[in-house]
Amino acid sequence: MDSVIIGNLIDLCAVLMLLTSVMAVATTRMRPLIQLFSLQSIFLALVAFIIAWSSGSHHIYIMCVLTIVLKVIAMPKMLTYIMSRIHVDREVELSIGIVGSLLLAGLMIILSYYITEPLISSVETVERNCIALSCSMLLIGLLMMCTRRKAITETVGLLMMENGLFLGALALSHGMPLIVELSAFFDVMVAIIIIGIFAYRINKSFNSVETSFLRRVKE
Repeated sequence: MDSVIIGNLIDLCAVLMLLTSVMAVATTRMRPLIQLFSLQSIFLALVAFIIAWSSGSHHIYIMCVLTIVLKVIAMPKMLTYIMSRIHVDREVELSIGIVGSLLLAGLMIILSYYITEPLISSVETVERNCIALSCSMLLIGLLMMCTRRKAITETVGLLMMENGLFLGALALSHGMPLIVELSAFFDVMVAIIIIGIFAYRINKSFNSVETSFLRRVKE
C-alpha cells in the first residue's frame, strides 16, 4: 500500500482518538465516558495494526492484541463494575464547567502543535503528524484529572493520557521495546485494580468518591 495512504489512515485514526478525548471533556456521565475510552482504545489498536502491517514490526501486533483485550474489553468492564459497586453514574459537577473545559482543551491542542512543531519537522516517518495529537491527548487527559471531582473519572483521564503516550511512542519509534510495552500494560492494569479498591473503600467510609470532599476532610 502506498505510504501516503498509510499515513492518511494513521492520521485519521489519531484524529479520531483526539476527538474522543475532546468529547470526554464534555461528558458528564460516567458510562459514556468509559465507552469513549474504549472507543479511543479501538482507534489506538487500529493505528498499531496499520503500523505493524506496513513496517513488518511483528511485536507491535502483540501490542495491538493487548490493547484490544485489556483496554477495549477488560478495563472498561472493570471500571463499569467498580461504578456499579459504588452506585455512582453521574458526574455531579465539573470544576470549571463544560464550556470552560472545551475552551481549555482547544488551547491545549494549539499549544501542542506549537510545542511539537520543531520535532515534527525533524521526523520523516509517515506517523509524524501523530506526535502533536499525542501531546494534545496527554494534556487533555491531564485537564480531565484536574477538573473532574470523582476518582473514577480522574482514572479515565489517566488512561486516556496513557493512550496518548503509546500513540507518541508509535509515531516516534514504531513502538517501544516489547518488554517495556508489556510492563506498561500490566502496570496500568494493576493501577486500575488498586484504584478500584481504594474507590470502593473511600465510598464505603465517606459515602462519596468526590476528591474535593476528600480534600476538605484532609483540611
